[in-house]
Amino acid sequence: MKLGTLAVAAICAAAPAAADLVFPSLSYRTGPYAAGGIPFADGYADYFTLLNERDGGIGGVETRVLECETGYNTEKGVECYESTKGEGSLVYQPLSTGITYQLIPKTAADGIPLHTMGYGRTSAANGAVFNNVFNYPGTYWDSASVIVNHIMDQEGGDLSGKKIALVYHNSAYGKEPIRTLEDLSAKHGFELTLLPIDHPGQEQKSQWLQIRRERPDYVVMWGWGVMNQVAIQEAANIRFPMDKFIGNWWAGSENDVRPVGEAADGYKSLAMHNVGDDFPVYADLEEHVYGPGLAAGAGDQAGTVLYNRGMYAAMLAAEAVKKAQEIHGEADITPAMMRDGMEALSVDDALMESLGMPNFGPTFSVSCENHGGSGQAKIQQWDASAGEWTVITDWISPDAEVIAPLIEEDSAAYAAENGIEPGCS
Repeated sequence: MKLGTLAVAAICAAAPAAADLVFPSLSYRTGPYAAGGIPFADGYADYFTLLNERDGGIGGVETRVLECETGYNTEKGVECYESTKGEGSLVYQPLSTGITYQLIPKTAADGIPLHTMGYGRTSAANGAVFNNVFNYPGTYWDSASVIVNHIMDQEGGDLSGKKIALVYHNSAYGKEPIRTLEDLSAKHGFELTLLPIDHPGQEQKSQWLQIRRERPDYVVMWGWGVMNQVAIQEAANIRFPMDKFIGNWWAGSENDVRPVGEAADGYKSLAMHNVGDDFPVYADLEEHVYGPGLAAGAGDQAGTVLYNRGMYAAMLAAEAVKKAQEIHGEADITPAMMRDGMEALSVDDALMESLGMPNFGPTFSVSCENHGGSGQAKIQQWDASAGEWTVITDWISPDAEVIAPLIEEDSAAYAAENGIEPGCS
């Protein structure tokens, strides 16, 4: 039975002092992907520090972040999971599609939720099959569709005869959007060229020579780490128009464009959330985290795209905790209760306003049938002279007519392979 706000407050106030809410952080501060891993880990940790210092935790229970270095290595990621899951860990956010694929069956067996925010296995959006996996506020297939919708808008709604090249990290991560783009190609009549880039992505000259020869109308990038800045530099070298080069939301941080200098001006990427530090929550962070010297890492990532993303992930986790506390009438919740809170999560404008993050991300609601959220994203563009990203569109919705059948097909195949009887309780 759900309890009212006053009843929950009374329960939370009576929580034992020794209790804590544990959030593992499978981080990577080392290796070729550290430039992306560091700001995300810092934002994730700093938001939970803010909740402890400003609010006394969540519902009266302090939070504890367990950081474990993976180096973006799948085997190390699984080791981190095994070494931390017994600490009362409430939810895992591996920040790696490779690690995600390995943890999906493990977290299901252990009853611990997995939040792969905008990455991982897209068909996990079907909660009737993937009960413990959540990928809100959007999936890779959503993001591929949003990019195509933006290109359609640039081309007056007609892509017939156009050429789009996909430059992608040759991994489970980079391959995720291919099926969706192939279906969108068939629907809209554009020609799709696939150009894989091997890990870590420092050698791309042959792919960009092919782009120079074939002259696609647009290049879409599914990159991460050093691959992104190398690709943007190679695009500049062949004078490919930057406003027709669009990365996904993991190929759009300051680290991707600043090394290229003025030549990166006009490059675009998806934005899962808004950019910069012009949000009231940053005043609270300054007072309670930065000022007292409690910031994670070097304390120099505030306001960057990936710092904001880590903070956003922590905010969504904290709000799911509050929802779980409300549902179960318990302050010191279990992973199973956390799963319930995540599946009942609703993020609207009023909530984001109350958190000092107005219009920070899209509004969405989670349900058993939809663990993926709204799938909406914006387009941001790099302004090299100002040294900052500028959001240039409103929220763009994905093409559900294409994506929903793909999710149903892939999740049904997974259920059949693993003996899962789909269902929502």
